[in-house]
Amino acid sequence: MQTTLDVRGMTCGHCEKSVKGAIEELNGVTGVEVHLNTGKVDVTYDDAQVAVADLREAVEEQGYDVVV
Repeated sequence: MQTTLDVRGMTCGHCEKSVKGAIEELNGVTGVEVHLNTGKVDVTYDDAQVAVADLREAVEEQGYDVVV
């Protein structure tokens, strides 16, 4: 599966690394691409192992807002 999260609050390379790292730690995630200039995060994952809600929670735990 693939989804795109709309993440607010990312402003720098550190933000990008925090979000990418948090998502990559989740079981079932096979790819993460962060687009800092647009705030979009493309995630490829196995929906049998992880849900979109888990992805959103991982980003929000880093202090960023996910717009649904």
